[in-house]
Amino acid sequence: MDPNFTYSKIAAEFNGYILELQNKICAALEEVDGEKFIEDAWIREEGGGGLTRVIQKGNVFEKGGVNTSKVFGKLPDTMQQAFNVEESNFFAGGISLVIHPQNPYVPTVHANWRYFELFDGEENIIDSWFGGGTDLTPYYLFEEDARHFHTTFKNAMEPFGDELYPAYKKNCDEYFVNKHRNNEARGIGGVFYDYLRPKNEEAAERLFAFQQANGNCFLNSYLPIVKRRKDLPFGEKEKHWQEIRRGRYVEFNILHDRGTLFGLKTNGRTESILMSLPPTVRFEYNYQPQPGSEEDKLQQVCLHPREWISEVKRETTEVKN
Repeated sequence: MDPNFTYSKIAAEFNGYILELQNKICAALEEVDGEKFIEDAWIREEGGGGLTRVIQKGNVFEKGGVNTSKVFGKLPDTMQQAFNVEESNFFAGGISLVIHPQNPYVPTVHANWRYFELFDGEENIIDSWFGGGTDLTPYYLFEEDARHFHTTFKNAMEPFGDELYPAYKKNCDEYFVNKHRNNEARGIGGVFYDYLRPKNEEAAERLFAFQQANGNCFLNSYLPIVKRRKDLPFGEKEKHWQEIRRGRYVEFNILHDRGTLFGLKTNGRTESILMSLPPTVRFEYNYQPQPGSEEDKLQQVCLHPREWISEVKRETTEVKN
């Protein structure tokens, strides 16, 4: 960490963890795809920087990024107003990933885990919190995939409290929504949480362990789905629908996503922030899928969120890297 800026012990440990997780996730995705991520380190003039890793035109993944960053310094005026604080310093660290597949039967996935600290003029921490989550954006609905994805994160959260998955699943259903399209979800959800504030050092360690439990199960939540669907045959019809739904993805990220807006308002690296956008999209006027079609089946789920786990049932799918 930068010797000229004071971080907490948790911030230092979290930064080390996300770098390790980035390595692990990239290696596993490369093994499935056969192509390598390109690496781009960047520096933020006001303080900090990050490591962007991107895969493009792969055999399985059309475009994907797994990024880490740690930025710090004076809190920008716009964020002071958003947080309702006086002039302050801040630290923000996190890992963020978005994977867009070639095959429309493989879902897009997004995940991020982050940690934030706010300091007064004397470098005392006056606020801190964890946030994060992950969600799945299929183009065609396979209910067993949805159950597997949700069950994996439910199982990861249960040791920290039975109430967490239902609450954070609900948060996700309410957050990843295009409100301007009659509250149409961008996918089948997942889990989402923010502003988890530790009351003391012990609570901070527990929340950090919670973050690790979520990050560590990501590969087991996604790769089994990729391996089941990546070789299914598809044609122009399926790619057309994939690009229509990708348009919805773009709309959410540009109009509603708080992480995108935070990065742009804190002078983050634009290329890394907009890495989440898919390579090709379609915006067709008032496009509606044929009623009763597989495309319509997916759209109806996006208009009406569902419970994917009816009872406690542990699914374990090991991913060998």
